[in-house]
Amino acid sequence: MATTIQISQKLVKELKDRKLYDKESYEEVIWDLLEDTMELSEETKKHIEKSRKDFKNGRTYSHEQVKKELGL
Repeated sequence: MATTIQISQKLVKELKDRKLYDKESYEEVIWDLLEDTMELSEETKKHIEKSRKDFKNGRTYSHEQVKKELGL
């Protein structure tokens, strides 16, 4: 089902500015904004916590180290 809503020109401009590419629909922009506010899954929270611990304990690689490892 589709519906029409009224929005201000200011909001139209804001939505237009948030488009990642010209043909992206306003619906896609709005879904992206909603996704940013949705709750993270438990699995994602675990990955974030593990990454924080790795960083805190120095288990990281610099950009230069990665480039060297990849031969770039």
